[in-house]
Order: sequence, then structure tokens, then C-alpha cells
Amino acid sequence: MMKKIMMIACLFSAYLVNGQAFTGSGDQKMQIGASFQEHATGLYMSYDYGLGENFSIGVVSSYALGVASVTDAGFEDRFDVKARFNANIGSVLNIDENFDLYPGIHFSLKNFGGHLGARYFFSKGFGLFTEAAFPIAKYNNDDLTYAEKLNNQFTFNVGAVFNLN
Repeated sequence: MMKKIMMIACLFSAYLVNGQAFTGSGDQKMQIGASFQEHATGLYMSYDYGLGENFSIGVVSSYALGVASVTDAGFEDRFDVKARFNANIGSVLNIDENFDLYPGIHFSLKNFGGHLGARYFFSKGFGLFTEAAFPIAKYNNDDLTYAEKLNNQFTFNVGAVFNLN
């Protein structure tokens, strides 16, 4: 009986915890996680800054660590940095104030692309994110080697998000 009471109390207190997914102008978020793509896994880090009610800009950096043996990838192939623009539409969708969905575009060292991400905050400062990114136009249109495909293909990212406000 005590276990049931504790479980109900935990669930109720988790419901009362209030996070804020995106607050608009001046909002700051940092995301740290893992990146998954064909022939590699790696580290992912991003910073977003709110410029308006539903608009933010940011920077992303990724580095491929677990590179498959079919690739002979150097630092320039493993590393990428992107400038990005997000439309934070969580408040428009009105699903939950702790949830933010953000489609956007980015300009990287490898390509021009798009991304679609989602964040959910469990508290004011901490949550989880997931993001998918894809190239729209690659800067190199030749047949790419496996090393050149790193950070220049569909990637899936997942990890923790922190509210810096």
C-alpha cells in the first residue's frame, strides 16, 4: 500500500513541475547529446538564442567518433559546425507548455540543410531533445567517399537540453 501511495505522489509531483519549452526573445537553450548516421556515431552540441516569440538562431557542432572501418576520415571529415534558424512552434501547436517543436534550416561547413527537432522539459532547467537533420544542397556534388559523407547525410540526434535563463 505504501508503494502505491509513493508512486501516486511521485506522479502527481511530476505533473506539477513546470518547465517552459521556449519563452521567446532572450530565451537560451543548450543541447548536448549523441549523433547517429551511416558509418558513424558521435557527439552533438547546440546553442539556441530566441530573437522573437517563435524564432531563434543558433550554432551546432558535431564530431564523428565511432567511424566505421570502411572510412579513412580525418578531422576535417569528422567535424562540422552549423549556423541555424529555428521556427519554435510549440506554443502555436499548444500541445503542452513544456513541449517545443522546431523545424528549421542550417548552413554548415558541408551543406545547406534542414532539421526538425522536438524538446520536452521535465523541469524549468532540464529536458530531453531529439532532432533529425538532412542535407538539401551539398557543396560537393561529386560521388562522395565514405569520409566525405560524414556530417553530410541524414543524421539523428538525441540527448539532454538545458534552459540557460
